[in-house]
Amino acid sequence: MKAIALQEYGTADDLRLVDLPDPKVGPAEVLIRVKAAAINPVDWKLAAGGLDALMEVRFPLVPGWDVAGVVERVGFDAGEFAVGDEVFGYIRKDWVQQGAYAELASANVRMLAKKPSSLDWVQAAGVPLAGQTAYRSLKRVGVQAGETVLIHAAAGGVGSFGTQIAVALGARVIGTASERNHEYLRSLGAEPVAYGDGLADRLRAVGGIDAAVDFVGGDAVETSLEFVRPERVASIANPDVEARGGHYVWVRPDGAELAELTRLADDGKLTVHVERAFPLAQAADAWRLSQQGRTRGKIVLTV
Repeated sequence: MKAIALQEYGTADDLRLVDLPDPKVGPAEVLIRVKAAAINPVDWKLAAGGLDALMEVRFPLVPGWDVAGVVERVGFDAGEFAVGDEVFGYIRKDWVQQGAYAELASANVRMLAKKPSSLDWVQAAGVPLAGQTAYRSLKRVGVQAGETVLIHAAAGGVGSFGTQIAVALGARVIGTASERNHEYLRSLGAEPVAYGDGLADRLRAVGGIDAAVDFVGGDAVETSLEFVRPERVASIANPDVEARGGHYVWVRPDGAELAELTRLADDGKLTVHVERAFPLAQAADAWRLSQQGRTRGKIVLTV
């Protein structure tokens, strides 16, 4: 198969389109013919060695944990899916090597769900990691209908999903973003607030805030704790939130959560904004765009 791979830790400049053996399909796994794979910042951070102390990484390394495609082969004890099924998922295994930037990818059935019929391949690939991260963060702080939730970086890849999921739960959403993204946030159902100096003063004018989720880092947790009880603050960017009584969220593959996102999408409550789609061979350009940190929504590779 064709795949994007690194032979050792490196940067976008070290990505190469290579020929690799097809992935093996173990028990409870299926083989997926990849249609699209999303870019996530963790892809290039991991490739640079940023998670070496935490995760087992093997080379050649095929990056990518977000996939959308068609089931091509079904392994033993994997009856949840059949050949020809259109699926998507967050396919992080116990070690990091065989990712989604390839023509074929194998995945355990617990990581997958049926692809939403309302989304095309590129949109569907953008959902799993970011969508499940947002979903799990909001559930961790117990957002309920009628409450007000503060979402930091609400226009980003994760924040866009968090905003829509919170709105679907019946919450009022206050979303921080740059001025250029305020109209976009309004289209998702949020009330935008400019981030940066003076944010706390602007939030005081909002009224009571019941919960907060941080999708950006920096001083977002500290600002949130001025308005929200610690147990109702979650962050995906600041592990120190736990020492303050909040929640640090590291998403795990979960087909049941993904199926809930499928339901929201097919009910018209979850859309996917794709900033740009690149062909597989241009993965390095996709990483460079992601590293700018100013994109709205998702960046996706088409295979």
